[in-house]
Amino acid sequence: MSGWGTPSRTVTLGRVQPQSPALRTIYCNHREANFAHRYKGNSISTTKYNVFTFLPKGLYEQFRRVANLYFLMVSILSATPYSPVHPITNMVPLSLVLLFSLIKEAFEDWQRFQNDMTINNSLVDVLQAQGWESLQWKKLQVGDIIRVKQDGFFPADLLLLASTNVDGICYIETANLDGETNLKIRKALERTWDYVTPEKACEFKGEVQCEQPNNSLYTFTGNLVVDNQTMPLSPNQILLRGCSLKNTDYIVGTVIFTGHETKVMMNSMNVPSKRSTLERKLDKLILALFSTLFSMCLLGAIGSGIFIDRKYYYLGLSQSVEDQFNPSKRFLVIILTMLTLLTLYSTIIPISLYVSIETIKFIQSSQFINKDLNMYHAESNTPASARTSNLNEELGQVEYIFSDKTGTLTRNLMEFFKCSIGGEMYGTGMTEIEMGVAERKGIKVQEAKTSTNSLREKGFNFDDVRLMQGAWRHEPNHDACKEYFRCLAICHTVLPEGEETPEKIRYQAASPDEAALVLAAKNFGFFFYRRTPTMIYVRESHVEKMGKTQDVSYEILNVLEFNSTRKRQSVVCRYPDGRLVLYCKGADTVIYERLGTGNDDLNKVTRVHLEQFGSAGLRTLCLAYRDLAPDLYESWNEKFITAKSSLRDREKRLDEVAELIEKELILIGATAIEDKLQEGVPNCIQTLSRAGIKIWVLTGDKIETAINIAYACNLLNNEMKQFIISSETDAIREVEERGDQTEIARFMKEEVKKQLKQFLDEAPQYFCSPSGPKLALVIDGKCLMYALEPSLRIMLLTLSLNCSSVVCCRVSPLQKAQVTSLVKKGARKITLSIGDGANDVSMIQAAHIGIGISGLEGMQAVMASDFAIAQFRFLEDLLLVHGRWSYIRLCKVVMYFFYKNLAFTLTQFWFTFGTGFSGQRFYDDWFQSLYNVIFTALPVVIVGLFDQDISSSLSKKYPELYKEGVRNMFFNRRIVAIWACFAVYQSLVFFYFVSLSSSTSRDSDGKMFGLWDVSTMAFTCVVVTVNLRLLMMCNSITRWHYISVGGSIIVWFVFIFVYSGIMTRFDRNDNMFWVIYVLMSTSYFYITLLLVPVAALLGDFLYLGVQRWFFPYDYQIVQESHKDDADSINTPDSQETKEHLTPDEARSNAISQLPKEVSKHSGFAFDSPGYESFFATQFGKYVPPKAWDVARRASMKSKSKPK
Repeated sequence: MSGWGTPSRTVTLGRVQPQSPALRTIYCNHREANFAHRYKGNSISTTKYNVFTFLPKGLYEQFRRVANLYFLMVSILSATPYSPVHPITNMVPLSLVLLFSLIKEAFEDWQRFQNDMTINNSLVDVLQAQGWESLQWKKLQVGDIIRVKQDGFFPADLLLLASTNVDGICYIETANLDGETNLKIRKALERTWDYVTPEKACEFKGEVQCEQPNNSLYTFTGNLVVDNQTMPLSPNQILLRGCSLKNTDYIVGTVIFTGHETKVMMNSMNVPSKRSTLERKLDKLILALFSTLFSMCLLGAIGSGIFIDRKYYYLGLSQSVEDQFNPSKRFLVIILTMLTLLTLYSTIIPISLYVSIETIKFIQSSQFINKDLNMYHAESNTPASARTSNLNEELGQVEYIFSDKTGTLTRNLMEFFKCSIGGEMYGTGMTEIEMGVAERKGIKVQEAKTSTNSLREKGFNFDDVRLMQGAWRHEPNHDACKEYFRCLAICHTVLPEGEETPEKIRYQAASPDEAALVLAAKNFGFFFYRRTPTMIYVRESHVEKMGKTQDVSYEILNVLEFNSTRKRQSVVCRYPDGRLVLYCKGADTVIYERLGTGNDDLNKVTRVHLEQFGSAGLRTLCLAYRDLAPDLYESWNEKFITAKSSLRDREKRLDEVAELIEKELILIGATAIEDKLQEGVPNCIQTLSRAGIKIWVLTGDKIETAINIAYACNLLNNEMKQFIISSETDAIREVEERGDQTEIARFMKEEVKKQLKQFLDEAPQYFCSPSGPKLALVIDGKCLMYALEPSLRIMLLTLSLNCSSVVCCRVSPLQKAQVTSLVKKGARKITLSIGDGANDVSMIQAAHIGIGISGLEGMQAVMASDFAIAQFRFLEDLLLVHGRWSYIRLCKVVMYFFYKNLAFTLTQFWFTFGTGFSGQRFYDDWFQSLYNVIFTALPVVIVGLFDQDISSSLSKKYPELYKEGVRNMFFNRRIVAIWACFAVYQSLVFFYFVSLSSSTSRDSDGKMFGLWDVSTMAFTCVVVTVNLRLLMMCNSITRWHYISVGGSIIVWFVFIFVYSGIMTRFDRNDNMFWVIYVLMSTSYFYITLLLVPVAALLGDFLYLGVQRWFFPYDYQIVQESHKDDADSINTPDSQETKEHLTPDEARSNAISQLPKEVSKHSGFAFDSPGYESFFATQFGKYVPPKAWDVARRASMKSKSKPK
């Protein structure tokens, strides 16, 4: 080793020069040299707060809410001399709300801190003084050389130097990064293979020049300089933090990036913050309450300015009085009275509303959604997961669903099904799609008989006697077959595991497609069984001798990897006889662009086969090869090495170099892989469509494949009018053949514009007619690119919104996000995106709600999502049951808060008119403080958790009920106005009924009731009435409702007994002493307590009766139709019955046996009109409701009952 005398760096006065911002220089095994760069340590922190920032930052977060800031202002005002209430009145509820929120924040942050400490204190072996020494992860520094043992996790981003495996390779699992459990191979540079022992590792003195820290998980650009020799580094030499070591005793590596500069930590950004539509509307309601509050204060202040007059001599205003009551300063009187009334009416804003909603949402998500057995996938042991509780109610208002296809609608379990080799199609099976097409055409399909020679294993579902059991040798194109099978066995990045026998070997592949292709090669007699970084070993069936095999080793010279831009993968290999071959597999579009001249007939026939495969719903790839001359390869390889060594734009340069050799290819054939639909997808889509939800499929597949999948999913049918905008037309092909890119772009844009205009003109004639067919739009990626341009965007949106189904084919991840944003922002509709792969992340984050499928493509979609489920069919429960319930419950919670606070505050407002607008308080300070946080707090939370209008099974049986949420029928201006009217009416009853009746009543001593007697009586009536009103709004009443409502009323009486019975010298108001005991000693108290709630709730009762009878909601019709179902259900419970249940029936039975609350209230016991109109919609008919049928039904009901 040359030590540190390399000329690649400059040392001045013992310190390293500052590096270029675009370049990072790391000195391996030399802490002192790295110290000058001040690299970050390896300690991580995912907490939001620390000891010093918790209080200021936590309070800042809380006061970002307008309501909290408002109550802080009111609390400050209540401490002034102009406040009629004690500061404690506003400070207590504010303090309780803040305390609850801060405790919740502290608990969540403490859990994060505990997790951070566990990780930071983990141990790893670090090279110290020619030996390995255990050191905590947090003490690692950039440039340290460490050892990681088998099954251990990498503590930082490492450069792999050496491994105990041959040729410096190791196997890693990246599940913590992307959820993929298949092993991946990493290989050290040959120059560093020897640094396995601590003695050798101490000698290593290298310099790493690499990119600055970034969040790209799959790229790395850098060079390793050792003894003036520069060697390029790629992701194949990088071990990322969070990955684990497998099938390797240990590795030795040097630390590149630490702590928060590691790639996994730079990817751990928060999912974009999303707020539900209901929350945004709630903000508007709060602003409306602010406006109401301001109006009330202004009215009272003006009234005070007018009322103040010295003629009221008994008020003592002629003498020197304070400014607030000085008739000579009327303007000042108005200003100061405004401040007084602001504190007095502050309860109109429900301070505990946000805390209650947060609590309800959290329990809904953690206890109801996460633990729903109907959304539990037993096969993968995956429950549903609500990753955020902010959007529960948004699930009940979704109008558009954007879905990926592969792994979302389909299983992502790929099976090799058919193939095309040398112009001949092989494979006799029929896919689900083909069977569906045949049924639509009225053709009776018989199940195909499987040949005796067919082999069936997971990933291989191929049957054709012409190829199986070595029969391919007798085919006229046997040379093409041999080339085809070798391409399958060689052109891949699959890793074999286990015993090297066809029966016991297991393949670890980056995708299910690749594993299926290697399995196919094995079943055709080309068994790939071993891999090293430079060699692939294949056990091939002997070409001439049946039953004989020969082991062949192929040297892998270069791998041109697959990415979403290239859409192909190539391998340059050397045969044992020295033959150089490039094998390439990829999408048909990119392969056909790179084919050489000649073989036109083969190319045309194979294209026909590809179209047939696509029509059958199969995933296709083309296989091609090219023989390379040694001199051609050597000159190309030099360019490849140069591009691989470049520090800037390495990926771009590698793609450019790949283009130089991936041309003049010879087509071998095509593969066709089946990806079957997930269980229950067609029924789920049909149910969601009945719920008024429009489903769009955004896929990268060919247009034929996408259309047939859409048919299989019930997304399209023969009754629909289909508008197809495709780039695969003769006119467009003719322009493309000329090769002028400018002309192609102009022509395609004009074609797309013309078709959009034509379809927009044609569409009205269909959707204007009630019996007309539904519309569907199919568009491919090329056309979509032009349709999304600003000049055509509105036309595309208008046409799409009038279609029941939309299918976008050949779309990129960016286009998926653009389409989602188009509907979200352009149509202002609530959108949901669902996908399972990394290519769906942008679409998931663009929608109002993002759903990740816990599938086989890793966990990146899940990690970016708001909710995670295992199967597409679980959307039915998530939306129609949990989403709908959450929406209805939270609407009730918000409206009830609005009502109870308005009713309570208005009683104080009416009292103001009788006090000369002086700001005299009607209620005791503590009454006002505890009204929201104690006396009426719990029941509304119970409603938000347990209220249930209909059961989950009925929610799915009548999906049309979901439309009520889409139309926002339970939280709109009409509903707010109705609740406001009842609040005003009840406040008038509370105040005037109690105050007028008390004026003629006497206590047991014959004395008149005073202010505090009257206000205590009125407050008791308010507490009882608003709690009883809550029961009237419930669709189902459980024991929790009784406990919470009864408990709240009891708590009030316990409080007032204690509060009235104790008096100390610190009391501000000694007039409350013994008040409740005086009141309860009179008959007036009990008569008033009975009559006031009845009078106050009479209007509500009559309204609810009329509304349910004459103008019922759809869910109320269903309630009446099924109100006796609960009594007639007799779940089988005997052991004998259970023994005869199927597994699915047994699971359903187990679910039905879970503890649950039975509704004891299903509304009013009379029929509702509109039955025919509602149930007719189930069959697509419209029947207007007949209001005069109501009396007939009501009169006939008693006659129809059995005696």
